[in-house]
Amino acid sequence: MFTGERPFDTMTNAMTDEDAARWFGVAPPDLSLIARSRGTDYLYNFLRGFYEDDAALSGANNLWLENTAMPYVLWELQGVRRAVFTETEGGVPTFEHFETVSPGTLDEAEYDELVRDIVTFLDYIGEPMQLERRALGVRVIGFLLIFLLIAYMLKREIWKDVH
Repeated sequence: MFTGERPFDTMTNAMTDEDAARWFGVAPPDLSLIARSRGTDYLYNFLRGFYEDDAALSGANNLWLENTAMPYVLWELQGVRRAVFTETEGGVPTFEHFETVSPGTLDEAEYDELVRDIVTFLDYIGEPMQLERRALGVRVIGFLLIFLLIAYMLKREIWKDVH
Protein backbone atom coordinates (compact mmCIF):
# COMPACT_ATOMS: atom_id res chain seq x y z
CA MET A 1 0.00 0.00 0.00
CA PHE A 2 2.36 2.61 -1.26
CA THR A 3 -0.30 4.83 -2.82
CA GLY A 4 -1.74 6.29 0.36
CA GLU A 5 -4.59 3.79 0.61
CA ARG A 6 -5.87 2.72 3.99
CA PRO A 7 -6.05 -0.96 5.07
CA PHE A 8 -9.86 -0.94 5.07
CA ASP A 9 -10.25 0.53 1.57
CA THR A 10 -11.84 -1.87 -0.90
CA MET A 11 -9.98 -3.21 -3.92
CA THR A 12 -10.62 -1.72 -7.33
CA ASN A 13 -11.30 -3.90 -10.34
CA ALA A 14 -8.81 -3.63 -13.19
CA MET A 15 -11.42 -4.71 -15.73
CA THR A 16 -13.66 -1.91 -16.96
CA ASP A 17 -17.39 -2.48 -17.43
CA GLU A 18 -16.99 -1.82 -21.18
CA ASP A 19 -14.36 -4.56 -21.52
CA ALA A 20 -16.48 -6.96 -19.48
CA ALA A 21 -19.51 -6.29 -21.68
CA ARG A 22 -17.45 -6.88 -24.80
CA TRP A 23 -15.81 -10.09 -23.51
CA PHE A 24 -18.64 -11.69 -21.51
CA GLY A 25 -21.82 -9.94 -22.64
CA VAL A 26 -22.24 -8.28 -19.21
CA ALA A 27 -19.99 -7.48 -16.27
CA PRO A 28 -19.13 -10.58 -14.18
CA PRO A 29 -20.45 -10.56 -10.61
CA ASP A 30 -18.38 -9.02 -7.83
CA LEU A 31 -17.83 -12.06 -5.62
CA SER A 32 -16.94 -10.01 -2.53
CA LEU A 33 -20.37 -8.36 -2.72
CA ILE A 34 -22.06 -11.72 -3.27
CA ALA A 35 -20.33 -12.99 -0.12
CA ARG A 36 -21.81 -10.05 1.82
CA SER A 37 -25.30 -10.15 0.32
CA ARG A 38 -25.99 -13.87 -0.13
CA GLY A 39 -23.54 -15.36 2.34
CA THR A 40 -20.45 -17.51 2.17
CA ASP A 41 -22.36 -20.77 1.78
CA TYR A 42 -23.96 -19.49 -1.41
CA LEU A 43 -20.58 -18.32 -2.74
CA TYR A 44 -18.96 -21.66 -1.88
CA ASN A 45 -21.66 -23.53 -3.77
CA PHE A 46 -21.49 -21.02 -6.63
CA LEU A 47 -17.75 -21.66 -7.14
CA ARG A 48 -18.37 -25.42 -7.04
CA GLY A 49 -21.43 -25.28 -9.32
CA PHE A 50 -19.83 -24.66 -12.72
CA TYR A 51 -20.39 -27.16 -15.51
CA GLU A 52 -19.76 -27.40 -19.25
CA ASP A 53 -22.55 -25.87 -21.35
CA ASP A 54 -22.02 -25.40 -25.09
CA ALA A 55 -25.05 -23.08 -25.31
CA ALA A 56 -23.50 -20.53 -22.92
CA LEU A 57 -21.40 -17.67 -24.27
CA SER A 58 -18.40 -18.60 -22.10
CA GLY A 59 -18.82 -22.36 -22.62
CA ALA A 60 -19.79 -22.93 -19.00
CA ASN A 61 -22.86 -22.41 -16.87
CA ASN A 62 -23.60 -22.49 -13.16
CA LEU A 63 -26.21 -24.32 -11.10
CA TRP A 64 -26.63 -21.50 -8.59
CA LEU A 65 -26.64 -18.53 -10.94
CA GLU A 66 -27.79 -19.72 -14.33
CA ASN A 67 -26.32 -17.92 -17.35
CA THR A 68 -23.78 -16.15 -15.16
CA ALA A 69 -21.40 -13.79 -16.92
CA MET A 70 -18.49 -15.05 -14.84
CA PRO A 71 -16.21 -17.39 -16.77
CA TYR A 72 -15.27 -20.78 -15.35
CA VAL A 73 -11.86 -19.57 -14.09
CA LEU A 74 -11.03 -22.57 -11.90
CA TRP A 75 -11.66 -25.22 -14.56
CA GLU A 76 -8.01 -26.35 -14.70
CA LEU A 77 -8.03 -27.03 -10.96
CA GLN A 78 -11.48 -28.63 -10.69
CA GLY A 79 -11.65 -30.21 -14.12
CA VAL A 80 -14.44 -29.97 -16.64
CA ARG A 81 -17.77 -31.42 -15.56
CA ARG A 82 -21.07 -31.92 -17.30
CA ALA A 83 -24.34 -31.59 -15.40
CA VAL A 84 -26.89 -34.37 -15.74
CA PHE A 85 -30.51 -33.25 -15.50
CA THR A 86 -33.73 -35.27 -15.41
CA GLU A 87 -37.14 -34.12 -16.57
CA THR A 88 -39.84 -33.90 -13.91
CA GLU A 89 -43.55 -33.47 -14.21
CA GLY A 90 -44.28 -30.22 -15.95
CA GLY A 91 -41.08 -30.39 -18.03
CA VAL A 92 -38.85 -28.66 -15.46
CA PRO A 93 -35.31 -30.13 -15.51
CA THR A 94 -33.92 -31.17 -12.12
CA PHE A 95 -30.19 -31.50 -11.41
CA GLU A 96 -29.07 -35.07 -10.65
CA HIS A 97 -25.26 -35.15 -10.57
CA PHE A 98 -22.07 -34.14 -12.34
CA GLU A 99 -20.13 -36.29 -14.80
CA THR A 100 -16.40 -35.66 -15.14
CA VAL A 101 -15.40 -34.79 -18.71
CA SER A 102 -11.73 -34.22 -17.90
CA PRO A 103 -10.13 -34.32 -14.45
CA GLY A 104 -8.49 -31.27 -12.92
CA THR A 105 -5.09 -30.89 -11.30
CA LEU A 106 -6.63 -31.08 -7.80
CA ASP A 107 -8.68 -33.89 -6.36
CA GLU A 108 -12.10 -33.08 -4.91
CA ALA A 109 -10.91 -32.58 -1.30
CA GLU A 110 -8.07 -30.29 -2.36
CA TYR A 111 -10.39 -28.29 -4.60
CA ASP A 112 -12.94 -27.92 -1.79
CA GLU A 113 -10.20 -26.64 0.52
CA LEU A 114 -9.04 -24.16 -2.12
CA VAL A 115 -12.60 -22.88 -2.67
CA ARG A 116 -13.09 -22.55 1.10
CA ASP A 117 -9.91 -20.44 1.30
CA ILE A 118 -11.04 -18.26 -1.62
CA VAL A 119 -14.47 -17.75 -0.06
CA THR A 120 -12.91 -16.84 3.29
CA PHE A 121 -10.70 -14.26 1.59
CA LEU A 122 -13.63 -12.81 -0.40
CA ASP A 123 -15.72 -12.59 2.77
CA TYR A 124 -12.92 -10.70 4.52
CA ILE A 125 -12.12 -8.39 1.60
CA GLY A 126 -15.82 -7.57 1.13
CA GLU A 127 -15.86 -5.89 4.54
CA PRO A 128 -12.41 -5.73 6.17
CA MET A 129 -13.69 -3.68 9.14
CA GLN A 130 -16.16 -6.41 10.10
CA LEU A 131 -13.91 -7.96 12.76
CA GLU A 132 -13.24 -4.60 14.41
CA ARG A 133 -16.92 -3.64 14.17
CA ARG A 134 -18.01 -6.89 15.86
CA ALA A 135 -15.44 -6.46 18.65
CA LEU A 136 -16.73 -2.93 19.24
CA GLY A 137 -20.30 -4.29 19.29
CA VAL A 138 -19.42 -6.75 22.06
CA ARG A 139 -17.92 -3.93 24.15
CA VAL A 140 -21.01 -1.73 23.61
CA ILE A 141 -23.38 -4.54 24.63
CA GLY A 142 -21.22 -5.16 27.73
CA PHE A 143 -21.39 -1.47 28.65
CA LEU A 144 -25.17 -1.43 28.18
CA LEU A 145 -25.60 -4.50 30.40
CA ILE A 146 -23.51 -2.93 33.18
CA PHE A 147 -25.46 0.34 32.79
CA LEU A 148 -28.74 -1.65 32.96
CA LEU A 149 -27.62 -3.30 36.20
CA ILE A 150 -26.67 0.07 37.74
CA ALA A 151 -29.96 1.64 36.59
CA TYR A 152 -31.95 -1.28 38.04
CA MET A 153 -30.15 -1.06 41.39
CA LEU A 154 -30.69 2.74 41.46
CA LYS A 155 -34.39 2.29 40.69
CA ARG A 156 -34.75 -0.23 43.52
CA GLU A 157 -33.00 2.17 45.92
CA ILE A 158 -35.12 5.18 44.95
CA TRP A 159 -38.48 3.37 44.93
CA LYS A 160 -37.92 1.01 47.92
CA ASP A 161 -40.12 3.10 50.25
CA VAL A 162 -43.05 3.31 47.74
CA HIS A 163 -45.45 0.40 47.88
